[in-house]
Amino acid sequence: METGRRSRRQRPGRVSPLTQHRGLTSQRWRAFTRDQQILMIANEMQRASQLNGREDHARLHRTYERVLRLVDLTVEVAEERGLRRELLRWRDLVAELYLRQGLDPEAHHAVFLALLLLNPASARQRVYVLQEAPAPAN
Repeated sequence: METGRRSRRQRPGRVSPLTQHRGLTSQRWRAFTRDQQILMIANEMQRASQLNGREDHARLHRTYERVLRLVDLTVEVAEERGLRRELLRWRDLVAELYLRQGLDPEAHHAVFLALLLLNPASARQRVYVLQEAPAPAN
């Protein structure tokens, strides 16, 4: 059934809207554990780490938009006041990254590390994600 019209995805130069987490509701997000929520946000930050070329600017922005969306959902469903406060502070850092022209690898790394350190399960992943040496055991 070809109508000759291109869909929005097929239009040259068209930046697709945020669709990856569009159907994700707070009710569905609440079903994930806090560890899973933080790790899914970290997954999006890892994707952003890979987008450092000039041609990747639009993709980088969309990735940061997904990060912001997932943080908003996490804040919405978080019952712990301290976690909400820290996530909102962290969200401001991501918003600053979003406003920059392109990827700032050092700033992105610092913001990514701060996210990983918010949660014990994600903190254990920093060795793999950020290629950092593990903290010495006491």
